[in-house]
Formats: sequence, structure tokens, C-alpha cells
Amino acid sequence: MILGIETSCDDTSVAVLSLDGEVKGLLSANQDAAHRPFGGVVPEVASRQHTETLLPLIEQVLQQSHTDWSHITGIAVTSRPGLIGSLLVGVVTAKTLALANQIPFIGVNHIEGHLLAALLKDATHRPPHGFGFPFLGLAVSGGHTHLFACEAPGRYKLLGRTLDDAAGEAFDKFAKMLKLGFPGGVQVDRLATQGDTKAFSFPRALLHEDNLNFSFSGLKTAGLRAIENLKPQELQTRTPDLCASYQEAIAEVLVEKLKKAAQQTGLKNWTVTGGVSANTRLRTLATEAAQKANATLALPPLRYCTDNAAMVALAGLYKIKNGETSSQDLSPAASALPTDWTPK
Repeated sequence: MILGIETSCDDTSVAVLSLDGEVKGLLSANQDAAHRPFGGVVPEVASRQHTETLLPLIEQVLQQSHTDWSHITGIAVTSRPGLIGSLLVGVVTAKTLALANQIPFIGVNHIEGHLLAALLKDATHRPPHGFGFPFLGLAVSGGHTHLFACEAPGRYKLLGRTLDDAAGEAFDKFAKMLKLGFPGGVQVDRLATQGDTKAFSFPRALLHEDNLNFSFSGLKTAGLRAIENLKPQELQTRTPDLCASYQEAIAEVLVEKLKKAAQQTGLKNWTVTGGVSANTRLRTLATEAAQKANATLALPPLRYCTDNAAMVALAGLYKIKNGETSSQDLSPAASALPTDWTPK
């Protein structure tokens, strides 16, 4: 069994994974209540919450999976990228447990975990028939918007990325402008179902550019201007239209870039993963695009879309099987390492 630990931002998550990649136990604790008064994640609060939550969660997931330390042959922990204080809690815990139990551990890239989430399986879920390497991976979350050609475990060619803000951040900042509460992306998605996607004209940056990069800072500015141009009473009635139009701009760009990458690479296996992949409109547009392109689309269930330790455990499992381990001097990093991705 592999124990996975994820503490890169504000979700504490632990998982137990069998050596054939089956999730035997997964427990996560969010910190929404702690961060809600601030309207966003406060790094110091996040790391303190991880400190209080992580060890009890590990004990619980071992019980849930009917596993003890004699069955754990390795530990995988997110060591990059993320909030340094949060990562430090997970990394120090993993190193200590590995040392105490005399088992190897490995630090993994959080985004790599998201890319591999499409391959996770459990008692009620399996990837689509025929899905596997090589595949296109669109990883979309609050901190990341990256597009990869995933050639094999550990081999990910970076095709494009956001040049400024991540898609998830664009959702959350827009929700904050509208005073919808935290976490904001979920609120925008909920209200968008009641609105008109064509009510407001928002920009689709880089949509027709000959590259696979993204940009959402201009969209955030356009969203703020649209809000400021409405009177308070009008804003209240038109909030669903604002959410629907804003969401459509993000989802359309993400899917169009995915389609363009498929045309350039010829890959017929696609996945959209990360916290934003839980967005209902994005899932709908991606599904329609895959059907039209005769591609196999793997959309992880929601429990594997948000930050979770099962995906971290799977990334670590591939590495440990390949003979890779981390040493006790491993330090967390706020950014990915240059060796994490292969160049275009």
C-alpha cells in the first residue's frame, strides 16, 4: 500500500492506494469555514489548520482502509507547487513517518497528481474503456491552468499555460466582486444555471492566437467593469446573467485550446482535471467537443477533481515503482522544478 498526503493549499487530504492503483481509502478536510471571513485563503491559517488535522486524518484513513503500518510500503507527499507553510506540514510529516517506519517516501508535483487523477479507480469508478497514455491533460484549478501532452508516467510535455491568472482564480475573484461568498467558483456555477450565457459580452483572450496559452486577467477587469456599470437593484436581478456569461467565456477558451491541442498532437485521449473541472458548464462543453472529435474523455468524479491525496499517491506509486525516492533533506517549493516537465 502507498500512503498519500496532500497539503498544498487549504485542503488536508490523505489516502491509501494499493499497488495496482486502486483507492482503498480517502479522507479530506476542507478549511472553508476558517477562510470564509477573509474571502480567500490565508496562508498562515491554512498551515495551522493542516497541523491540527493531518495526523488524525492519517489514523482515520488507515482504519477506513483496514490497513496498518505493516502494509504501507511507501509514502507520497505533495512537495510542490503550493503555499510553502502548507507544504511544509505535509513534507515534514511524511519524512517523520517514513523515518519512524523505515519505509521510502517521495515528493511529487501537485499538478502531476491532477493529471493522473483520470487513471484513479475504486469500488464504484473506473476510467473510460481504452483511456490511458498518451493523453492530453488540461489541469485547471485556483492556482494552475496548464495543458500537457502526457506521454508516459513522469513524461509530460508542457504545451501551454496561463500567462497571468489561473481560471480558478478568475472564478473566485469574480465571485468576490459579486459578494457571493467563499468558495466563489461553486457559487458562480450555481447561479450561472439560471442565467443567459449571451447576456454580457466578455473577452476570450488568446482564443484565436496560434498558441496554446491562456490569459484571464483581462476577463477579470471586464467583469469588474460590467458590475460597476450596473445599479445595485439591477445588479441583484442580473447576477445570474453575469455569472453565466462570465463562466461561458472561461469554459469556451479552455475547451477551444484543448481542441486545438488535439488537432496539433493527434491525441484522442483527453482529460480535464483539477478543481475547476468540477464546473458543470466546462464538463458539458468538453464532453460535446470530445464526442464531435471521436475522442475518449476522462472526467474524474468530483472527489478526484479537487485537491486530494489519492492522485498524489498514484503519482508517487509510479515513481517508487521506477526506483525513485526522496531523501530526508527534501524541501518544499512554491513552484514546479524545471525537470518536472519536458519542453515543447
